[in-house]
Amino acid sequence: MPSHTNGAGTPPTTPKDYGDLAATAPTPSGPTKATVTDKAMSSAANLAQLLPTGTVLAFQALAPSFTNHGKCEETPTNQWLTAALVIVLAASSLVFSFTDSVVGRDQKLYYGVATPRGFNVFNFSSEEEKQLWDPAEFRRLRIRPLDYMHAVFTALVFLAVAFSDVGLQNCFFPNAGRNTEELLKNLPLGMAFLSSFVFMVFPTKRKGIGYSDTASPKKVP
Repeated sequence: MPSHTNGAGTPPTTPKDYGDLAATAPTPSGPTKATVTDKAMSSAANLAQLLPTGTVLAFQALAPSFTNHGKCEETPTNQWLTAALVIVLAASSLVFSFTDSVVGRDQKLYYGVATPRGFNVFNFSSEEEKQLWDPAEFRRLRIRPLDYMHAVFTALVFLAVAFSDVGLQNCFFPNAGRNTEELLKNLPLGMAFLSSFVFMVFPTKRKGIGYSDTASPKKVP
């Protein structure tokens, strides 16, 4: 005997689960691509915090125009411009790694660059200000071996951020295979972990020019 509801027979229906799955099942590639892209963008954003602000802003402002929005095959000159941009900004990241700021005895903030022999201050306004510094203070701020390691990793961080840019990827790797695409997507994530680990284990006391660190500059003793 068929079952009745309010006196009417219930017609056979397709199971509800099947209909729901058929209507709402996502395509296999959609969520995967979104997840990988989100991870790459998040990693690039975290990496950018380890770089001088001016370097990051310069790349973000110039890269879309220099790469022609990823269409370098139409104008090969864009490849040369983009390569020059990456090289110059990577070199600037190296240089900024050796800069520092310090508060002098007169409570003025001084900026300079460390050298193997000492520290060259940029903003001495007079010879009297320079006389307030003891030569031993310049030697104390000279380049240390740790600074070279931080400079190398800073340049690597910038390259990871640069090559995570979609326009740059399309410019230099227009016909990239699956392995290359996976490498470019996961490179910022791996570099973020490695660089953060190195900077955490071997922290630097330098407060370079252009960095967004909010810590107070060190003072001359």
